[in-house]
Amino acid sequence: MERVIENARNLLQAWKGSSYVFGFDVLGKVGDCAAQHGKRALLMVADLGEPWMAGTLQTVTDSLKARGVDFEIITGAGPNAPREDVYRLALHVSRTRPEVIIALGGGSTIDAAKGANVLATFSPADVKKALQAPESAASTVDPYFGVGNVTKVKSQAAKSLLPVIAVQTAASSGAHLTKYSNITDPVTGQKKLIVDEAIVPKAAVFDYRVTLGSPMNLTLDGGLDGIAHAWEVFMGATGQAYYPQMKEVADACLKLIIYGLPKVKENPQDQQARLCLGLGTDLGGYSIMIGGTSGPHLGSFSLIDVLTHGRACAILNPYYTVLFAPKIQDQLALFAKILQEGGFIKGKTEGKKGRALAMLVAKGMIQFSKVLGFPATLAAAGVSRGHLKRMITAAKDPQLKMKLQNMPTPMEAERGDVDRLMKPTLEAAFSGDLDLIPTAA
Repeated sequence: MERVIENARNLLQAWKGSSYVFGFDVLGKVGDCAAQHGKRALLMVADLGEPWMAGTLQTVTDSLKARGVDFEIITGAGPNAPREDVYRLALHVSRTRPEVIIALGGGSTIDAAKGANVLATFSPADVKKALQAPESAASTVDPYFGVGNVTKVKSQAAKSLLPVIAVQTAASSGAHLTKYSNITDPVTGQKKLIVDEAIVPKAAVFDYRVTLGSPMNLTLDGGLDGIAHAWEVFMGATGQAYYPQMKEVADACLKLIIYGLPKVKENPQDQQARLCLGLGTDLGGYSIMIGGTSGPHLGSFSLIDVLTHGRACAILNPYYTVLFAPKIQDQLALFAKILQEGGFIKGKTEGKKGRALAMLVAKGMIQFSKVLGFPATLAAAGVSRGHLKRMITAAKDPQLKMKLQNMPTPMEAERGDVDRLMKPTLEAAFSGDLDLIPTAA
């Protein structure tokens, strides 16, 4: 495992260079990162006032004071970055006019900070001109959902976003490293994405020691999210020029998390296992900057009222794995070996191919979830048939089309692929019957 750990460090360093500080006992570097971008900061803090955040916040504020950075502290976002929190944070940015935004927390607060930065920077007039947004939507976050819309407005308006320093506290989404901002409408229960290079944080800090005190459910869910990032992008990399790069990243990511997550469940203070999870989920973030996630992530966006994100992806991924079997044979061989070495596939993998290999890997993934104490079907997780309908409807939303396009066999809602391929796959995930899954040629 030491070789895999070293390879992971090298991959992250080569990718992010000096803009990313990661490892153990690096939290005090936040002040250095912030001072490079400004002397007046707005510090958005997840779980502000909670005992488990107190020590982390103290270290961060001490480091800012040591570098002469003035700051105001406000509460970050709630779980899943509700859009109301994004608006609230945007108002604070407009009120305080900071030189730099510091987001301290997990993916939700970091995602909300990205969205708030966008809303505080551009006027409704800018949005109407660049995106032809209607008057009723121009002052909301809605026009930015999809791919590249922030950059379009930024270029047209000739305005710069504030630099964001992302201080990650959870091994999970990789939000501190990526171009994604997941924002949720609590009324509809639907999550949507802003995907844009313009919102990548200017710098990031992740002290893996902070995760030693993370709640176990958060830890397990975050690890599953990391697996989903690497596996979904790796599946969709077939035939792409970036396939060799993605294969190296996925190999390290999957090995680290499959090894580390069960060990952390046994012993939450296992520092090597925590290191593996930190590096592994960071590589999950790297994965979604190489390519994009697909069906399982898309489905999870409609399940926020019953399932955490990582858990939803973990349930759905085995079933999509079988769906795309013909297009992912090399990926399946790699993952089968990792799952076998971890003890989650008991039988022989040599000589297996086609749908049979996909079934073997899917069952290994399901066994991995069971070892962690997680359900293997949507029904067992409390998902209703109403949620299935919501998932199908969301899959046909043009603002989420990129998830269909990221699949190993891209789907087109207009030609009926969602009903023909996705719907029976979700039925299989609901019941646990892998035989219901069609084959996406």
